[in-house]
Amino acid sequence: MSDQEQASQSAVAIKLQTAKQKKETGDQAFKNGDVKAALFSYHETLMYLLGLDKNALQSLGVGPSTTPQKDKDGKDKEKTEVDDMIEKVYANMSACHMKNGNWQRVLDTAEKALAKNEENWKVQFRKAKALGEQGYCDKGIKILEDIKKKNPTDAAIYDSEISRLRAIDNEKDKANKAKLKGFLSREKKTSKTVDAEEEKLVPIEKPASATIEEVS
Repeated sequence: MSDQEQASQSAVAIKLQTAKQKKETGDQAFKNGDVKAALFSYHETLMYLLGLDKNALQSLGVGPSTTPQKDKDGKDKEKTEVDDMIEKVYANMSACHMKNGNWQRVLDTAEKALAKNEENWKVQFRKAKALGEQGYCDKGIKILEDIKKKNPTDAAIYDSEISRLRAIDNEKDKANKAKLKGFLSREKKTSKTVDAEEEKLVPIEKPASATIEEVS
């Protein structure tokens, strides 16, 4: 191994160790209820993890993922322990944002976690909830019904959220119908008023056209 390769491997090892420490700090902050500190540590973790040299990681003995994934052709995706860590960081960030009620960020971080492991049911649940909270109840319900089939253990939790989202959607439909009804009622009333005003108008006779007498 050349000096350059050794230096690169050493740098990767330091980054990986630092990332692990930052993640542990974030996990502890989250357990203590300090969401802001947790998010800060998770952001730092990602700064060290993203873009690590995979060849250097293999040289360091970083093993394959504990949650292997299949691609569309049914082949195993190339995934390492680092990918597992990135998934967990994004998953934890989505939990932090959910506590803050920042639903768009919940959705963003959930998507990134699911890109590493689409069978993370907790994150799928958060994604569905975030969609519902942003008004996309149908999309949220579709996800919940799908994961209920794949993970029946938590079916009761999913059913509860499905019922909640349907109730929200029904209320939204009622509000929209009431708004439309009010609009149509105002339009009808305005139309009647205009018709009544037109009936009151007295036709104005047009003056006879002016003529110019010819001078002989």
